[in-house]
Amino acid sequence: MAIKEDYRREEPRREKKVKRKSKRLRKVLVLLILILVMLIGFIVYRTNKNGGGMQGFLSTLVGHTEETLENLDPIQILLMGVSTDNGGKLTDTIIIGTYDPKTQKSSLLSIPRDTFVGKNIKSGGGMDKINALYQKSPETTLKKVNEITGLDIKYYMVIDNQALIKLVDVIGGVDFYVPKDMHYTDKSQDLYIDLKEGQQILDGAKAEQLLRYRHDNDGSSYTSEYGDNDIGRMKTQRNFMIETARQTVKAKNIFKVKDIVDLLYEYVETNLSISTIKDYVPYAVNVDIEAIKSEVLPGAPIGPPDAPLWFYQVNKKSAAELIETLYNSEENGGENDGEGTVANNGTTNSSGDTNSSSSNSNSNGNSSSSSSSSSNVSKTEAAKIKIEILNGSGSEKTLSKVKKELTEKGYKIAKTNKTTNTSKTTIINKTEVNEKIENNIKEILGCGNISTSSVSSSNVDITIIIGKDYK
Repeated sequence: MAIKEDYRREEPRREKKVKRKSKRLRKVLVLLILILVMLIGFIVYRTNKNGGGMQGFLSTLVGHTEETLENLDPIQILLMGVSTDNGGKLTDTIIIGTYDPKTQKSSLLSIPRDTFVGKNIKSGGGMDKINALYQKSPETTLKKVNEITGLDIKYYMVIDNQALIKLVDVIGGVDFYVPKDMHYTDKSQDLYIDLKEGQQILDGAKAEQLLRYRHDNDGSSYTSEYGDNDIGRMKTQRNFMIETARQTVKAKNIFKVKDIVDLLYEYVETNLSISTIKDYVPYAVNVDIEAIKSEVLPGAPIGPPDAPLWFYQVNKKSAAELIETLYNSEENGGENDGEGTVANNGTTNSSGDTNSSSSNSNSNGNSSSSSSSSSNVSKTEAAKIKIEILNGSGSEKTLSKVKKELTEKGYKIAKTNKTTNTSKTTIINKTEVNEKIENNIKEILGCGNISTSSVSSSNVDITIIIGKDYK
């Protein structure tokens, strides 16, 4: 009986203790929830202050404030893709990458791997090609590129070709339009290329075939309109890099960040510090991939009997003009403040608001000059204009419709081709044809940004890139 009475007395005490513990737990839980809400609120606040979205979130995570972006200058990096040819390491790809985090403008300038960098081209050897300089050091290549371009590039990034190939597999393949049938076999290099033209998902192995392709076994290569041999190869490489970047930053790959970072550590050599990378990465996620400007350093191939080997000789005057247009005029707030698009012919298309607005108003600010352009262009005038159409709409019906509309107005369609899908239609004036013609074509299409190109390799007057905005 005494034991039962003790038990009855202990029972209320236990209940009180349980209630006190429960109250303490509730208080702790409420406190944790309040702290979590405050933390989330702070992160949301800082994210919005840092520009919102993924950019704002990443900026907040690395400790940036809104002043960080204001103090960031445009950055230029020499990108070198390294492969092993004939037993030695050569820079298979040499590209100057430029990025301005404030304006989100970016560009890629390719330097042909066979560019002559020696003293006398008539007695030049293999080590006089720019792709051989990496065997001395990446700094040697960087110094020579600065000499050729007149730029002051401080950073380099050497990427083993295997990095891009493995990245393709990490993100589950890249959806890309292969510009032509590619067939090549070289048992000595263990190289077997067998790709069909068309839009397709490329895995790492197929991506390697695409990036290494120069010509078929019978010697045939890219068309002259696309860009012969190495010019075409560089264009394909740039287009593939751009498309890979576009598909890498998709939300579905957010959980693959560790694998991507591991690839960088294993296959990338750079003089960029972690702090510098950290400063730019949060803003780079917002770069407009479709607006990346793409160019090739102007020049021409030269070989036997004028030289002992085949070299690429830079045209110094044209190169200086291109550098001025591509970089200096932008930095000084010049003519190239508009958006850009990547054309399939590797030329720069500065087709932003400044250019497009010029076709919609005259100097007095009156109504669009294109509204009356149709009556000002006769079929006889139109017949003198050779037009190249690059279909970036993804629809053969769209291409047929554009051809029909232009030919009905008297224009001559010299050639058509496919290009990587793009959202906006661009009209590229390649031979300084009359502005009246530009506006007339824009009126016929019902859309299109008008731009000019400093490089013409297609023997046409106008190149039209059809985008998905064409209806």
